[in-house]
Amino acid sequence: MLRLPAFRFRSARSLAEAAAILANEGAAEGAPVRCVAGGTDLWPNMKRRHQKASTVVSLMRIPELRGIRDGGELRLGATTTLTEIEESAVVRERYPALARAVGSISAPVLRNMGTIGGNVCLDTRCTYYNQNEEWRRSIDYCLKEEGQICWVAPGSPKCWAISASDSAPMLCALDARVRLVSSQGERVVPIAALYRDDGIDYLTKRPDEIVAEVLVPAESDARRCRASFQKLRRRGSIDFAVLTVAAAVWTRGDGTVERARLYLGAVNSLPAPAAAAARAMEGRPLSAAGIDEAAHLARDAATPLDNTDFQAQWRSAMVERFTARALTELLSPPSQAAHTA
Repeated sequence: MLRLPAFRFRSARSLAEAAAILANEGAAEGAPVRCVAGGTDLWPNMKRRHQKASTVVSLMRIPELRGIRDGGELRLGATTTLTEIEESAVVRERYPALARAVGSISAPVLRNMGTIGGNVCLDTRCTYYNQNEEWRRSIDYCLKEEGQICWVAPGSPKCWAISASDSAPMLCALDARVRLVSSQGERVVPIAALYRDDGIDYLTKRPDEIVAEVLVPAESDARRCRASFQKLRRRGSIDFAVLTVAAAVWTRGDGTVERARLYLGAVNSLPAPAAAAARAMEGRPLSAAGIDEAAHLARDAATPLDNTDFQAQWRSAMVERFTARALTELLSPPSQAAHTA
């Protein structure tokens, strides 16, 4: 049985208290203090000694971080569970592709515990990292934790662990934002700006900042935007993705695409924007020929390597297939696309 290491556990009653604890414990200076919500990622990682913490601050008793608020812009509190989002009538009606993405995460028992804030900040994954401590010690560890070599690409100076969040690519495609709070104040940033292409230092937020809520704009709901989500994994539940495709388009009255967003998950250390593919769709109506072109271009945005399930070459080929599948869903009128997503 894997056991948690010793640490101090603090349960904050307010966002201000949680931020103060992080500040007082030296989070901004690099002290090993972490926040936890559902714990479906942090606790297993600490048991396997992937992540360390001298102090863990629970956010689950903070009322202001829980719940779904619909006031034009949709506000998802960071400790709102994935099940609550998946089953929300508001989310299903206004952002059906987001409900679909969240509903694809793991299995019901973990969605009952996991939270949207936790999934947005999910640790990156790799075949050489997500093993028990004894296994990792036998290869002298890896660059992401204690070692000196990235075993995925031994000649590379960076870690190639992949972004494993299923909600993040969809939220990026919908132009969502996140509100970050610390003892120094708060700021709101595009969620796409929350990530960097580095398997170790994969979040741009400061260690003393807390993801308080996710904001999904009214301009991205199903009345204005067609969106879709596709996911590839070995089994239809439990398993982490080896590829996700999140697509969103906004069209003019004549049917031409005014704006498009396309993001790929599980093929880079961040939700990867397929910018060239998105631009190829803009300024003309959605069509089978345009979809084929965009799907082909999307493949250039992916860098699948030998760091997760399936062969990298096959996963690369699937980028084109699954992008075409996601974009084909968008050919339906907005109401039908929302229903099928």
